[in-house]
Amino acid sequence: MRVLGVNAIFHDPSAALVVDGRIVAAAEEERFSRRKHGKRPVPFSAWEPPEKAARWCLREAGLEPGDLDAVAYSYDPRLVEQGVRGHDDQWEHLRTLYAQRAPFFLAAALPGLDPGIVRFVPHHVAHAASAALAAPDPGEGDVLVLDGRGEIHSHLAGTYRGGHLSPLHAQRLPHSLGLMYEELTDHLGFLRSSDEYKVMALASYGEPRFLDEMREHVRATGDGGFAVDRIDWGALAKARAPGDEWTEDHAALAASVQIRLEEVLCDLAGWLHRRTGSRRLTLAGGVALNCVANSRLAETGPYEEVWVQPAAGDAGTALGAALHVAQRAGDRIEPMPGAALGRQWDEPELAAWLDTARIPYERPDDLAATVADALARDQIVAWFQGRSEFGPRALGHRSLLAHPGHAENVERLNAVKGREQFRPIAPMVAVEDAAGIFEGPLPSPYMLFVHRVRPEWRDRIPAVVHVDGTARIQTVARADEPLVADLLRAFRARTGLPVLVNTSLNTAGRPMVDDPRDALECFGSAPVDLLAIGPFVVRRREVFAR
Repeated sequence: MRVLGVNAIFHDPSAALVVDGRIVAAAEEERFSRRKHGKRPVPFSAWEPPEKAARWCLREAGLEPGDLDAVAYSYDPRLVEQGVRGHDDQWEHLRTLYAQRAPFFLAAALPGLDPGIVRFVPHHVAHAASAALAAPDPGEGDVLVLDGRGEIHSHLAGTYRGGHLSPLHAQRLPHSLGLMYEELTDHLGFLRSSDEYKVMALASYGEPRFLDEMREHVRATGDGGFAVDRIDWGALAKARAPGDEWTEDHAALAASVQIRLEEVLCDLAGWLHRRTGSRRLTLAGGVALNCVANSRLAETGPYEEVWVQPAAGDAGTALGAALHVAQRAGDRIEPMPGAALGRQWDEPELAAWLDTARIPYERPDDLAATVADALARDQIVAWFQGRSEFGPRALGHRSLLAHPGHAENVERLNAVKGREQFRPIAPMVAVEDAAGIFEGPLPSPYMLFVHRVRPEWRDRIPAVVHVDGTARIQTVARADEPLVADLLRAFRARTGLPVLVNTSLNTAGRPMVDDPRDALECFGSAPVDLLAIGPFVVRRREVFAR
């Protein structure tokens, strides 16, 4: 069966293609439109389909819209109840209307598509399928979904057996851990539904002085759900305007909410495990991108294994919706092969881009050795290789790389990217070396857990050690990423360090680099020393010496 999955209703519009149970392609619309998160999550934008991502997914498989057997849309307007708190009260009817008309918007965007093949998949069912049906040994184990909101819920707890979901609890709005975190994000002067990860980073700088208040307002209810009362954020810490300096109160509030989120998440997981006795938990929804909470659950929770969808936010619902429809149709679902599900270019295509740009480049005999030499000299490298990643993490395909042994590289890279200086940068490490340097859930190929850096390593790799002594690592297996594994080995041979700095190849407010033009624009506008694009190398000193 050929199923196109579509996420369009809130933010991070995306498309994914599943053919006969195999994931062929998946991409966010932002990578094509260059609009961060694709669009804002307001009712007025709910009509916009991810047409560029959808067209690319079809081209990748050599399909036309008329070849599809189904389109899976990750929202079901039939489930919406008007007047529910937690909705955009004044305009929610517009979002619902646009969802109802989605088959016709899609048919207009993809000429030849039969609107009659569009299937509505409940938002949290799509999230659940993106985790449980994409994980290794798909369709077995428990699933927790936590985000801002779906149709009328903000949470789903369930279990999969033989590929079929049995829902065990769903928390109705207005109670929402995701919306609570969004409100805090806004109160702290960041962009809600976008910058929640900044709050998680800021939390490490604070003492949880407001934890008692958070425990009073946010609590598990003992039946698989939770309650979130209205919180007067201003009574705890003064609102911060965007661009203002943060204070101890802001960091303390972030720390208090972060810890309470972790506690409630562990309570919900404990309840679910007592109901099922499963050994594995899969996670999806925007809250599942909170790697600090994921680590606490993995280390202190009742499950032997915790697997998190690398595109856990709304983008992943396109994939989940497609998997759900394919499974229901009888297809045997294959595990997600990794996050590298986006676009790629072959050597002649990349050479043509470089020739068009009229910049000098070379093709070294050993790319890994050449890049390792530059990194050992403390140069910053833009790394553009293979298929782009699906989800918000750069995983060695669209990355900025640097030397981890120099503490000043934190400030340096944050300046290159135009980011706040309290933001950490992350390490990549060969999976066989990880346990000797980091403590925490292993392997960790998708940067979705945080790990404690062993004391003897903190002074050796200071650039990747956050203020609390942790790092959000990516483990690299040679079988999955042979070129990155070669690079790590070559860098270790030159420096004695088995770790590299890895952060996303973009600048603040812009989506991650996706195509060669994006890479060249980023290289030209940011103080990056070397661009490794496919088998080619572009050196800044040679480009700007002309």
